[in-house]
Amino acid sequence: MDSLQLHALPLLHPRPSSPSITQLRFPPPLIPNSRNLNFRSFSAHTGGAAASQDGPFAFEEKIVTAPKDDRGLVLAKETDDFGYLVGFRLLPETGLDEFMSVSHEKSISDVEIPGIKETGGEEPETRVCYSIVFVTAEAAPYSKTGGLADVCGSLPIALAARGHRVMVVTPRYIHGTSADAKFAGAVDLGRRTKVSCFGGAHEVGFFHEYREGVDWVFVDHPSFQRPGNPYGDMFGTFGDNQFRFTLLSHAACEAPLVLPLGGFTYGEKCLFLANDWHASLVPVLLAAKYRPHGVYKDARSILVIHNIAHQGVEPAITYGNLGLPAEWYGALEWVFPNWARTHALDTGEAVNFLKGAVVTADRIVTVSKGYSWEITTGEGGYGLHDILNSRKSILNGITNGIDVTEWDPTCDKHIAFNYSVDDLSGKAKCKFALQQELGLPVRLDCPLIGFIGRLDYQKGIDLIRSAMPELMEADVQFVMLGSGNPIYEDWMRATESTYRDKFRGWVGFNVPISHKITAGCDILLMPSAFEPCGLNQLYAMRYGTIPVVHETGGLRDTVHNFNPFTEEGKAESTGWTFSPLTKESMLTALRYAIQTYKEHKSSWQGLMIRGMTKDYTWVNAATQYEQIIEWAFIDPPYC
Repeated sequence: MDSLQLHALPLLHPRPSSPSITQLRFPPPLIPNSRNLNFRSFSAHTGGAAASQDGPFAFEEKIVTAPKDDRGLVLAKETDDFGYLVGFRLLPETGLDEFMSVSHEKSISDVEIPGIKETGGEEPETRVCYSIVFVTAEAAPYSKTGGLADVCGSLPIALAARGHRVMVVTPRYIHGTSADAKFAGAVDLGRRTKVSCFGGAHEVGFFHEYREGVDWVFVDHPSFQRPGNPYGDMFGTFGDNQFRFTLLSHAACEAPLVLPLGGFTYGEKCLFLANDWHASLVPVLLAAKYRPHGVYKDARSILVIHNIAHQGVEPAITYGNLGLPAEWYGALEWVFPNWARTHALDTGEAVNFLKGAVVTADRIVTVSKGYSWEITTGEGGYGLHDILNSRKSILNGITNGIDVTEWDPTCDKHIAFNYSVDDLSGKAKCKFALQQELGLPVRLDCPLIGFIGRLDYQKGIDLIRSAMPELMEADVQFVMLGSGNPIYEDWMRATESTYRDKFRGWVGFNVPISHKITAGCDILLMPSAFEPCGLNQLYAMRYGTIPVVHETGGLRDTVHNFNPFTEEGKAESTGWTFSPLTKESMLTALRYAIQTYKEHKSSWQGLMIRGMTKDYTWVNAATQYEQIIEWAFIDPPYC
């Protein structure tokens, strides 16, 4: 990379009292990790001084031992792999002496170009602190139906621990059950605001709890107070979800302006992290409702896609209810293809919340690198692949972390015996205890395979169902935990009655049992049709349980296929992956795993140790999010 140098030039006729030039002063650079730079200072010869052969105003290069006042300031140019200009680096005055020691013989091409990097063992320093506002439909431990809650319950804490000011805005769900006690620590702020949407002004309130360095803000409205889960009940999905999450988005945009948390508001210069379609109106509101009036002109927004299959699609006629100007209809406009329309008179016109965020957000992030590629394909983009391809330059993937305090085999209170990577004896005891509790024959030599997840097509239940007769012919045991489709729940019960000594099915979800299965099983099976990130395979590896997964999304990123011929000391494998998504390929991977467990104990132990020593903490993920946030503020608002 060539160097571009900016120098402070002397006046043509300097005053006698000012023989030298005052150094230009710039603020410290945003990215102060440049390693190799060329530094030169120049002086001009005028008047009575001896002129050079090139004329009276030619410049003579000096060594950097010139007096301090004569030094110029270097402006280094950086280009990418294709030769395009990507940025500059300024040398601060305070760091000039330090950098002067760098040899000017080194090329500027040696400068490290910033990028998203995993942190490894050391915790990097926070460079700039931001005001960050998470907007989400669920956040653990207050509300949870899946991985979205885990992310929005842990990532804010990790960012706050690194010096950022963090707020999480989520609904205050009141279901009339004992679960409502989770909101006991939240107090009413006494601030009410009116949201104009759906043909009227709807008043919402705010509750607040400060916990682990994070401002947890709960939006209060009667539509969030009903039995069921955040999205539906036993009769199906709530019919007014568009209204409920439109309220959430409007309230989230008002919260930084009106809530004096800790004595002062977050203000307009903040970063909104909009999670999935439920919060996808936030980037649209910033562009259409606030910035035209000079509000939030310095704010930025990042869309985080956890599952692109859910996009918040409703009939086009509902656009007038969203509180957006009519001219912004195109941002949310969605037209279904002919084959997806319900009848001959159906025009296919709709509004798509997630599409609106894709075309207005400043950056887009998915929950794994593999998933960021998959959503740009026709198979994985669910109709949004063309739009996402057009914004591929600002699309990144960051693998989720896990809560290492809750999922820690050395101190887990839910498992029978604790163990660590240095002493694995407790894992065999956990298997013994699990077999006893489930009523299975206690056999440490028999591989115990586990499955934890929803009982639906996405999780590959059809594959397990079709392969179970052949799998039960092998010398294995199988345990499943999950709920979902009643057809699959009935199948689990019937399979348990057929294979009494080999199969156990637990219908429902139970946190202690999920920990016991993760610790007690030898193999965790995840044949997901698609998996944006996946957390169970990360939990399994931390507990020394070997994952066998379909090679998709985050599973591809986090599980490395076992290669028995890898040189000793260079192995990175942590499990088995299979592709394509067929019964035969899944059974083949399982047979390899079973054979390795029974016949190659040293290889099996190596897999366990490598999985347990992997770093999937939220500190690693938070550092990568910081880089995305920094990039978002470098550019002007996209809309």
